Amino acid sequence: MIELHYSPEVSDARTHGQAIVALESTIITHGMPFPQNVETARRVEATVRAKGAVPATIAVLEGKLRIGLSDTELEQLAMTQDVMKLSRADMAIAITTGKTGATTVAATMIAAHLAGIKVFATGGIGGVHRGAEESFDISADLRELAITPVTVVSAGAKAILDLPKTLEVLETFGVPVIAYGQDELPAFWSRDSGIGAPLRLDSAADIAKSHRTRRDLGLSGGQLVANPIPKADEIPRSELQTIVNKAQDSVGKNGITGKDVTPYLLSRIFDLTDGRSLASNIALVLNNARLASAIAKELNTTPA
Repeated sequence: MIELHYSPEVSDARTHGQAIVALESTIITHGMPFPQNVETARRVEATVRAKGAVPATIAVLEGKLRIGLSDTELEQLAMTQDVMKLSRADMAIAITTGKTGATTVAATMIAAHLAGIKVFATGGIGGVHRGAEESFDISADLRELAITPVTVVSAGAKAILDLPKTLEVLETFGVPVIAYGQDELPAFWSRDSGIGAPLRLDSAADIAKSHRTRRDLGLSGGQLVANPIPKADEIPRSELQTIVNKAQDSVGKNGITGKDVTPYLLSRIFDLTDGRSLASNIALVLNNARLASAIAKELNTTPA
């Protein structure tokens, strides 16, 4: 069994039976520039604490799988160069070879499940990239949602992706996609995507109940909660689509491939929106942390 290294805060929460929310670390190393990355990580953790749960930011540091990071470790990770971006395929290699790596949605789900953490808050999941019919570029996050029993709270799939195809793959894998409080699927920076949500739930209690019911039915995998960004912080879909298309056009021209595509697109969209996309990104992550904390507390009331 792999050794898990718990921070003192998370260890204490486990001892006292407190609700815990898992947090990824690629948002720190690959999602935002310094110092906004560490500032946002601190704000997300503070939001989870303010809502009565305990944050557990997950990463591999020098080969050790860490469940919860100290403030010093957060800052060191935020400033470290050439950090591995870990998913299911390379997580074991990073641990074996003593490397430092930040966890994607898939890797965070794996670690959270190992640690007995049932709820995970992120920004947006990966999915089917545009042009995947030729590139076959499909995120491992989708398959992970089908096999690892963690409830993932996001603002939907990132708007840079092919959202209809992403939704189709999730449906094929049997992953419940639940819009929170609305009938339309949110699209990361935008509250709506133009696509109806397959499912809708309106309370943290019902989402927690669905998590428990899936367990009782013997169903594998988790559930994806699509939590719309607050209206005051969104970039409307009508405005965003043109910007995303411009960023996407530059991917092929610059020969960007593989794991570099998403961070490149996020950087281009930041430039094209004069930084508005980063402000929206921070707002939606904080919003997801609030909902995830409420779900974790409901699950903690009736253990699943």
